[in-house]
Amino acid sequence: MTGIGPLIADPQFALRLRMRAPAAQKPASLLVLLHGVGGNETNLVELAADVAADTLVVFPRGPLQLGQEQFAWFRVAFTASGPQPDLHEAEQSRQLLIHCIEQLQAQYAIEPRRTTIAGFSQGGIMSASVALTAPERVAAFAVLCGRILPEIESDIADPARLSSLRAFIGHGQYDTKLPVFWAERSDAWLNRLGVAHVARIYATGHELGEEMRSDFLRWLNHDA
Repeated sequence: MTGIGPLIADPQFALRLRMRAPAAQKPASLLVLLHGVGGNETNLVELAADVAADTLVVFPRGPLQLGQEQFAWFRVAFTASGPQPDLHEAEQSRQLLIHCIEQLQAQYAIEPRRTTIAGFSQGGIMSASVALTAPERVAAFAVLCGRILPEIESDIADPARLSSLRAFIGHGQYDTKLPVFWAERSDAWLNRLGVAHVARIYATGHELGEEMRSDFLRWLNHDA
């Protein structure tokens, strides 16, 4: 298995990205991993280390640059009444991600039913936004220390379209950036939508701890 490749800035893909190429010439599945606000596409490389060798793992870079090697999917203000996202930027990133996934699936002949999108913090937010509004493009999504944006409610697919989707929600009990009630809301919302999912809370903060990482990988392999 090869390591993560160089940054790809090619018009054939809607976003700049890096890849961990599969061991086999033709990948069996696609995993898209999204970084959080202020991070970059290399942040989740370690998470991919134990992903099956026949999986193409893709690390897109957020389209908004906040600083040197710092990127985001949308800007957000943290206020006393909760996080206030730039909804126009969030929608633009949602559309870019859907288009990029379509391009990757076409380029590598990977079916949507073999595609998973997952992310940490804001990356988890975008994973949920993509999967719940365009479930035909992915089979599963994971929100790691993130949330489901309440503002996407009107765009969420109907239960029939969501019926084959599955999800993983992982959150830290002591998360001070996105308090644990966001995970509880996500859990309840997915129950109402009829989306099969696993929701787990960890004795950690706003971080991707070892236990969450292990549970995610088991879920990814359908073992959770």
